[in-house]
Amino acid sequence: MPAYLPDLSVILGFTLAAAFLTLTPGPDMTFFLGRTVAAGRAAGFAAFAGASAGLVVHATLAALGISALLAASPAAFTVLKVAGCLYLLWLALDAIRNGSAFSLDPTVKRSDPLRRVFLKAVAINLLNPKVIIFFVTFLPQFVGPHEPNATAKLLFLGFWFLVVTVPLTVPLILAADRIAGFLKASPRALRAFDFGFAG
Repeated sequence: MPAYLPDLSVILGFTLAAAFLTLTPGPDMTFFLGRTVAAGRAAGFAAFAGASAGLVVHATLAALGISALLAASPAAFTVLKVAGCLYLLWLALDAIRNGSAFSLDPTVKRSDPLRRVFLKAVAINLLNPKVIIFFVTFLPQFVGPHEPNATAKLLFLGFWFLVVTVPLTVPLILAADRIAGFLKASPRALRAFDFGFAG
């Protein structure tokens, strides 16, 4: 097994968690579904590509920053893991208490070129502080403080997150009209997403 690969059980656990996160309505999903509904699938895929580009930046910076902290102080890394666990629990409770904020933007312009849609999606992702905080607190839960090749494993998991999002997101874009209508019309469906995310 290559040195950068975590154990299979870690990959499976991370994949499950990443899938729940991907399917939970948030700013990125709202943006690419909204663009798809208003301007077509090409705009939806452009928005998804932009959000993915932002995630590459977040995943890389988070993995390198966590690795630097681990190299400097395994004890501080453990503190980060505990703080990260508490933050993830807070996110779960917040999802149950406050629910999703899924809504489509009624002011979307059909005439926006795909390049502008892509860049706006990058900006939405990069300027969302919750994304970087999530990566900084999420990735350490899957790597031990004394694990060999921790940097490579953190980078692998960060990019594996992107791999997980593709087969889950493409069908959402292809069925955006029906999904948007279903989510808007069914508060119970949104609550199911909330409890799934909390889990």
